[in-house]
Amino acid sequence: MQTRQSFQHPFRPGRLVVLLAAAFSGGAVAETAVSLDAVVVTGSRVEHNTFDLPAAIDVVDASRIGADQAKVNASEALASVPGITVQNRQNYAQDLQISSRGFGARSAFGVRGIRLVSDGIPASMPDGQGQAATFNLDRAERIEVMRGPLSAIYGNHAGGVIQMFTPDGKGAPTVEGSFAAGSYGTWKTDLSAQGEVGGVGYVIDASRFATDGYRDHSSAERDQTMAKLTYRPSQDGKLTFIANTFRQDAEDPQGLLWTEFQKNPRSVGASALQYNTRKSIDHAQGGVSYEHRFGDQTVQFAAYAGQRSTTQYQSIPITSQSVSYRASNVKQSGGVIDFDRDFAGLSGRWTGGFGVAGGRLTTTVGFDYEQAADDRQGYENYIGTTTSCTTSICGVMGRLRRNEEDRVATFDQYAQAEWQGDRWAFGGGVRHSHVAFKVQDRYIVTGNGDDSGSVSYDKTTPTLAAMYRVNDALNVYASVARGFEAPTFNEMFYSSNGGSFNLSLKPATSLHYEIGAKAMLGAGTRLDVALFQIKTQDELVVLSSSGGRTAYQNAGKTERQGLEVAVDSRWTEQLSSRLAYTWLDATYSESFSNSNGTVTAGNRLPGVAAHNLFGELAWRHQPTGFHAAIEGIVRDKVYVEDSNQSQAAPGYAIANLRIGVDRKYGPLSLRSFVRLDNIFDRQYIGSVIVGDSNGRFYESAPGRNWLAGVSARYAF
Repeated sequence: MQTRQSFQHPFRPGRLVVLLAAAFSGGAVAETAVSLDAVVVTGSRVEHNTFDLPAAIDVVDASRIGADQAKVNASEALASVPGITVQNRQNYAQDLQISSRGFGARSAFGVRGIRLVSDGIPASMPDGQGQAATFNLDRAERIEVMRGPLSAIYGNHAGGVIQMFTPDGKGAPTVEGSFAAGSYGTWKTDLSAQGEVGGVGYVIDASRFATDGYRDHSSAERDQTMAKLTYRPSQDGKLTFIANTFRQDAEDPQGLLWTEFQKNPRSVGASALQYNTRKSIDHAQGGVSYEHRFGDQTVQFAAYAGQRSTTQYQSIPITSQSVSYRASNVKQSGGVIDFDRDFAGLSGRWTGGFGVAGGRLTTTVGFDYEQAADDRQGYENYIGTTTSCTTSICGVMGRLRRNEEDRVATFDQYAQAEWQGDRWAFGGGVRHSHVAFKVQDRYIVTGNGDDSGSVSYDKTTPTLAAMYRVNDALNVYASVARGFEAPTFNEMFYSSNGGSFNLSLKPATSLHYEIGAKAMLGAGTRLDVALFQIKTQDELVVLSSSGGRTAYQNAGKTERQGLEVAVDSRWTEQLSSRLAYTWLDATYSESFSNSNGTVTAGNRLPGVAAHNLFGELAWRHQPTGFHAAIEGIVRDKVYVEDSNQSQAAPGYAIANLRIGVDRKYGPLSLRSFVRLDNIFDRQYIGSVIVGDSNGRFYESAPGRNWLAGVSARYAF
């Protein structure tokens, strides 16, 4: 296969910043009132226009979520949000990589450091680990993305909050079906219905997705369903039931060596094929919430429960597991992970509004309780007595090597208040978090003792913010907060001596600062700018990685500082644009040591690009329903491990094109689209596996690829 030349972009962020600053200070800010239609509840927990919140927050509405896309991965919807990096790993066995202001970039399994919430139900587990794949994008009404200090009021995370909402069923019944297909054997079908019958609103949806995968050994199949019922027993009360299921089988192509990527970006390592690396997930959850208004006061309660089963086959070699090969392997927990998780939670809050000092005071007091219990086993990924997959059978479930019960529970209490006057607005809050881990080891053999134990963390995280309305078209704000990240179970599973559980890890604690401005430039352009600095102690980093197992430690101090800019413009009734830029300087402030040597102060945090730019120009002709858009993504290089010595993933620039037609024939609405991604067929690395022990850091992104889809909606 002929290798295409990786694109090195000449992107200079300083020029962009200068231009934006000139536009902002040039006196073009309108003095007239503006109309803002982006309403959020994330942050203050009461409805606000994003323009009036002292925080960096973006709303991705249904039109952008479904902008001629498959609606399979959150990366489709969040690419245009500054401060957020969402990497589609082209590996459905490992989910997306999502980082916010650099937090979560090193996660090897799912999402950590960012709070995920879907219709008020956490998609993050109590230990802070979450799965964005459980978001049902087919029925998403909006996604709210908040970064910065105010997100600390949501507890155990440091990067921010991503919250998805689905609509309530109402009005006459409608049914909708869609089908999309594209490159690499990819297809998806979806069927949904919504409406209201006898005072009960309903939304139901079912979809199936399948792909052969861009890379070898990367096929996946996914089935997803959701149901939502709403009922109003009175004018002031609302009862909501939500249920979701998610089932997925996916092959795991793992990462590539740099030389392998250069030779064939679609290839897969021999070990992945030898051990048939793969992962199966079966997830179901349900919840109920009740909200009641008493004049200016509101009380809300919610409860949820769910179950998740996961089986993962890894490529850990026989030589790292076999006790007959090496006696110290007795502490190895095998190459197959199998667990069943039961999880549940309760939450409640009271909100009240009062007239105070010529302004409006809104206060909220609440609690969150969450718990999860894993029945976890580890097995050898082979059957046989030799160390070769030629004579032993590899990629199958063998002998038991780990058996334990893992429990984690959190109990948080919070209070927040905001006062809004004519010009000034002030807000603040405090949250106390208690996170408790407990392990009951049920696999005890000679040389592998009892690893049972427990550990708990208590942290209080205050927040404070102020906003000043310069005029009707310009707000400036500042905020500060403390945040923390508890270790996840995945980070505690292995200690440096090869045994199970590292209960000595401490939470990472952070101090967040942010200043920003939100402005309407004329009648059709909105500018959002945020500057931030984050100082973290006890950053969780890799201590050692060998034999397929990674042990973590608390490093010294790190510092993240940066700039986020978003510009939305409507040039004419048909033409609009969006620009989102992020500059992030994320470095280690202190040196520390790991199994590979010393990591020097000043090194950049791996998995984090210094510069990210998204741009889109969209056109729509209302009379014919024809629309088209072109978008560009520019990303700087990314270091892959703490020493910054290994080959960094090079920067790249790609362009995507989409066109579509929306037509309506009485009660029947038809939509069709075609999109072409990576128009110029650039070869690039879409994501990296930070600190991989085998040097397999690199996950290839597809070359030029296409997707076409059609949908029909009928209103009765």
